[in-house]
Amino acid sequence: MLSFFRKRIVKRIKRRVTKTRKPRTLVATKKYMEYKEVTRKIVLEKLEIYKNIYLELGHDFSFNRVAIRDTSSRWGSCSSKKNLNFNYRLALLPSHLIDYIVIHELCHLKEMNHKESFWSLVSLACPKYLEHKKELTKINLRKL
Repeated sequence: MLSFFRKRIVKRIKRRVTKTRKPRTLVATKKYMEYKEVTRKIVLEKLEIYKNIYLELGHDFSFNRVAIRDTSSRWGSCSSKKNLNFNYRLALLPSHLIDYIVIHELCHLKEMNHKESFWSLVSLACPKYLEHKKELTKINLRKL
């Protein structure tokens, strides 16, 4: 019985050791640096627009920091400390999808979940959010 648990622990340790992040290639780093500031400019403009729209609707959103990152699996995220993070590849997307992602993360400042109240907030500024959400799932983030 004891050897069974030892084997499981050894397997877990081996999995952890082999799951290291691959180093960025020079091309990936160059692409990130090229698009980072472009994406920041786009995101800040969109945040200002949608923040004002929600303000007119009676919702006040305030955030601490906006970061542009090179993430491999997310378009954006919102932390509990009200920090907004966006993928640098947003600059490569069509405008309506950038709008949707910015609105989505902005609404997480009010609702930190994906319950019905969150989606009703998203739909105030983006009525076609379901179509945009489906369109985003078809885009492979890693191949952009």
